[in-house]
Amino acid sequence: MGEKQLRDDMIAEVNLYENAVYVVSDGQLKPVDPPPTGFGKQEIIWQNGKPTHSEIKYTQRF
Repeated sequence: MGEKQLRDDMIAEVNLYENAVYVVSDGQLKPVDPPPTGFGKQEIIWQNGKPTHSEIKYTQRF
């Protein structure tokens, strides 16, 4: 992978005190939604070298 010129609009900030998962796609930082119950897993689907979809599976505690 070659070096690329870094521009000011290519810099993003994230809150390191917040638990989160992010994907960088087409120059955008996109948060991935957590499982609605708080328990589960996330899978990122890639096509042609780019993340395109996320699949969220969750479990429900009784």
